[in-house]
Amino acid sequence: MTTSPIDIQPDEHGRFGEYGGRYAPEVLMPALLEVERAWRELRTDDAFWTELNTLRRDYAGRPTPLYRADRLSEHIGATVWVKREDLMHTGSHKLNNVLGQCLLARRLGKPRVIAETGAGQHGVATATGAARFGLDCVVYMGAVDMERQALNVFRMEMLGTKVVGVESGSRTLKDAINEAFRDWVANVEDTHYVIGSVVGPHPFPWMVKELQRVVGDEAREQMLAQAGKLPETVVACVGGGSNAIGIFSGFVGIDGVRLVGVEPGGLGLATEEHGASVSAGSDGVLHGARTRILQAPDGLIREAHSVSAGLDYPGSGPEHAYLRASGLAEYASVTDEEALEAFHTFSRLEGIVPALEAAHAIAWLLRERPSGDVILMLSGRGDKDVETVKNLASQDAPDGRPS
Repeated sequence: MTTSPIDIQPDEHGRFGEYGGRYAPEVLMPALLEVERAWRELRTDDAFWTELNTLRRDYAGRPTPLYRADRLSEHIGATVWVKREDLMHTGSHKLNNVLGQCLLARRLGKPRVIAETGAGQHGVATATGAARFGLDCVVYMGAVDMERQALNVFRMEMLGTKVVGVESGSRTLKDAINEAFRDWVANVEDTHYVIGSVVGPHPFPWMVKELQRVVGDEAREQMLAQAGKLPETVVACVGGGSNAIGIFSGFVGIDGVRLVGVEPGGLGLATEEHGASVSAGSDGVLHGARTRILQAPDGLIREAHSVSAGLDYPGSGPEHAYLRASGLAEYASVTDEEALEAFHTFSRLEGIVPALEAAHAIAWLLRERPSGDVILMLSGRGDKDVETVKNLASQDAPDGRPS
């Protein structure tokens, strides 16, 4: 059996099969083409990778460990290996992407960066990168998310970033992206938009994937070194999907390795209160790319729902849509209740408080109980979610667990 994954690359139009592309207003095309040209130069520049890899090691803390979770393994009847992206500087995988894009902004001569954020993890990472490189930074965040992620808002402000609350629409991640695009259109001469996931128009899904694939490459090498074999299953949560694409990149197309993306099932797929765009959505265009989205029969974008602010998005990255269509990965969902239960169970079994996003992948493991060796992508730590979980628990069972 080969241990080498398929290297999936978009075509010259930025498409993964029928998904992806660049659906953008004319005023934004010069900026997108500029970013693509700069990225094509950087990705073949040895000096860029040397600098980025040094930053990853000395500043961000890579490589992150692959940890055998013995108590969880005993609980579900499989051997679970946890890729510990929660141990990255800033507490999630997001800095992998941000450091590369800050170097890109420097190459472009752009002294200002902007970003969107839902749970605040990408916002904190962008604020961190901006401070490290001396860039002005503005982060757009839905007003609802600012309330449930107040700690991360304060962290961003401590790092010198201006956080702008978005009151339009559902006041969540989708609307924050809309406002960030508006800013970029108005300030493109001196501003680079650090998109936080594998979403948006080409080249962003491709570029963010290439910057996150370090996770999958590390995990594959670590698994072979520590277990002497590849896993039977790799599981990760999916909202926009950068953490999942990152780890899937190390295993996609390898015979015998099952890739599972777990989406937010919210209150259930039978309701409209969920965010499972890949498994329960339909094809359409959102934020500049053709992908799987949540939309009404008239084509209007439906609001997504998730207990996790980081998964509260009505679309997914186009490469995820391609992986589903090609059969290279499968997608499932878990409910808010299942994710909250998994948050508590993992914390108590392993002494690690997971981000609510990652708790969705844990919930799938607890429900489905796959056999063999399993890699669980722990995309971030759960400090940011403790207040949310506490508030929900106070409305529920007296022992602090969801009823």
